[in-house]
Amino acid sequence: MKLMFKQRFFSWFDSYDIYDEAGSPVFTVSGKPAWGHKLEIYDRNGSHLATLKEQIFTFLPRFYIIINGETVGTITKEFTFFRPSFNIDCNGWEVKGDFFEWDYSIYSREGGVVAQIEKQLLRLTDTYIIDVAEEQDALLALMVVLAIDAVKCSQNKN
Repeated sequence: MKLMFKQRFFSWFDSYDIYDEAGSPVFTVSGKPAWGHKLEIYDRNGSHLATLKEQIFTFLPRFYIIINGETVGTITKEFTFFRPSFNIDCNGWEVKGDFFEWDYSIYSREGGVVAQIEKQLLRLTDTYIIDVAEEQDALLALMVVLAIDAVKCSQNKN
C-alpha cells in the first residue's frame, strides 16, 4: 500500500493530508497548540484514530504514541553520528535513515521491511511517499513519518 504524505501549504500548525495511490484521502493530520508537537490523526470520515505527542525537556526527541486514548509506546530518536535512527518501543520496529536524512526504512524485530519512506524533493511543502508492506501497519508507519518530520522541523528552527 502506497501513501502520499503532503503538508498543507497555509496552516498555523502542522497539518497534513495523506492520500492513497488513487488520490483519495486516507488520513488527515491536524496540529494542536501544545508545548512541543501534538498531532491528531483522523480517518477519511473524520473519526479520531490516534495522537502523536512530543515529550519536552529530553536530550533526544521522544514522541508518545496514543491510540484510543491510551499510550501504547514511544518513538525515540537515537544518538548516531552518520545515519539517523529511531526506535519504536511498542512493537520492536527500528527506523534507519540515509546519510542525507531524506529516505528511511522501517524494519520489524525479525529484520523484515515494514515500510519504505521517500522524501519528495523540490516541493513547496514537505511531501513523502510511504510504501507500507501490510495495510494494518499504515497508521503506525504514518506516525513514524510524522515524528521524523517534526524532528527535522525542530532542527531547522535551531
